[in-house]
Amino acid sequence: MTLGLLLQDGDHPAEAAASDAAHSTLASSEPPSGVGTQEPSATDPVAPAATPDHPEPAAHDHAPGQEAPYSELGHAAQEAEQHAADETALAGSQAGDHAHSGKTLEEMTFMERLEAGKAHFLDPVHLFHHVQDASYFEVPKFMGEKWNLPALTKEPMISIAGFPVIRGQITKFMVLEVAAALILIATFTWLARKVSSGARPMGKIWNLLESIVVFVRDDIARPAIGDHDVKRFLPFLLTVFFFILALNLFGMIPYLGSATGSLAVTAVFAVLTFGVVVGSGMKKMGVVGFLKAQLPHIDLDGPMRYILLPGIWLIEMFGLIVKHFVLAIRLFANMFAGHLVLAVFLGFIGVASATALFWGVAPLAVLASVAFSILELFVAVLQAYVFTFLAALFIGAAQHAH
Repeated sequence: MTLGLLLQDGDHPAEAAASDAAHSTLASSEPPSGVGTQEPSATDPVAPAATPDHPEPAAHDHAPGQEAPYSELGHAAQEAEQHAADETALAGSQAGDHAHSGKTLEEMTFMERLEAGKAHFLDPVHLFHHVQDASYFEVPKFMGEKWNLPALTKEPMISIAGFPVIRGQITKFMVLEVAAALILIATFTWLARKVSSGARPMGKIWNLLESIVVFVRDDIARPAIGDHDVKRFLPFLLTVFFFILALNLFGMIPYLGSATGSLAVTAVFAVLTFGVVVGSGMKKMGVVGFLKAQLPHIDLDGPMRYILLPGIWLIEMFGLIVKHFVLAIRLFANMFAGHLVLAVFLGFIGVASATALFWGVAPLAVLASVAFSILELFVAVLQAYVFTFLAALFIGAAQHAH
């Protein structure tokens, strides 16, 4: 996230926010009572009737208040219109008092300028817009501001009850995931050839990659799974670790974004881990044996045994699902929150950009962003480690009965 991303909407954000809010408010407001309600007199100008040269505007095909169909607007148009409507509404609600007066930037007081900047740059819609997935890449102004991504289909590929579940639109996070996969394939193909040659590790990259692989094997996989099964699951754990790490580090590059800041992405990691845990457990102990193994051994006799054990088994099965759900939430929340904090820090520059406070706020915001970015680098590695470590623990627990 960079200053250019947050300040690309104009040289004077306070005036732009106030002007946009004024236009949206005046366009949607009704005339005051008693104004514009009299019957037209004979001397009043009459609107010309529709002629072939000036036809009446065509009415919408859909009923008033009904949302236009997906096929009419297309996904990109709907997304753009909804974002513009939300941003205008929020800006109007927060800066409406100043916008109604139609004041220019020079006519605004100091507090009015701050309020107008706050309404725009600290608007949740504006902040989330820079950390969420999108159908385009934001780039500097001299490069066109936006690089739109193509859509595979105009209609949703899969819809449930009219709600599009899988769209045909290629998104920014999709491109980043493919890029991360290609980089990992190329990197570890090269590393595998080096290792298979039998030569001693030479060079910084070779030593770094091999050190990380040995760390994941000896300090994560082997203690959690055991020596007997570690080789079976090491490829999965290494893939998860490096893929999450690559996506996290992409988030530190300006104009890209972190795909792990999307719950849809982290949920896929959690589902894959759940599949490996349940599948490997059932393969080793059988379906019935795996389900029975989820019940811990409890010394109970008599009727209480048949009353408590079913409830305990249900709790254990529910806990198995919740543990993997938490895997997705933990990774998503940490990455999303970190980039949102960076956006807020830089948003302070925009808030103060129309006032004399800019010269004091800007250096402090930049220093805070740099310091927090260093922390984010640590968090990027830490979250990849935590996810891989917990996945190894869950896999190891599935190989043995409680």
